[in-house]
Amino acid sequence: QVQLVQSGGGLVQPGGSLSLSCAASGFSVGVSAMTWYRQAPGMERELVASIGGYDGTTDYLDSVKGRFTISKDITKNTLYLHMNSLKPEDTGEYWCMARARKGLISLGNYWGQGTQVTVSS
Repeated sequence: QVQLVQSGGGLVQPGGSLSLSCAASGFSVGVSAMTWYRQAPGMERELVASIGGYDGTTDYLDSVKGRFTISKDITKNTLYLHMNSLKPEDTGEYWCMARARKGLISLGNYWGQGTQVTVSS
């Protein structure tokens, strides 16, 4: 059974740091393309960061470049989003999403349950 379980997030002051985790089961993060999305109140959901499957190529929303880092730990089968120099505009609900693969088999797209990040003094 494919599952993504998120942890991390919470309340942080501007300029602070937070890390989000997305623990995967039922597929291999090492060969799966994975993405972090977020949605601020009253706004559209936006792609924050992505990381490729086999090649691990990363891409970021312009507003988070240089501040956020997406990574995978294959040994823990977990996706991470490390966020530094947080700004109030980073506030929102964050989700991980996987184009899940197990070897050469595509299992479909799956989402984490979401976690709230609030940047406020």
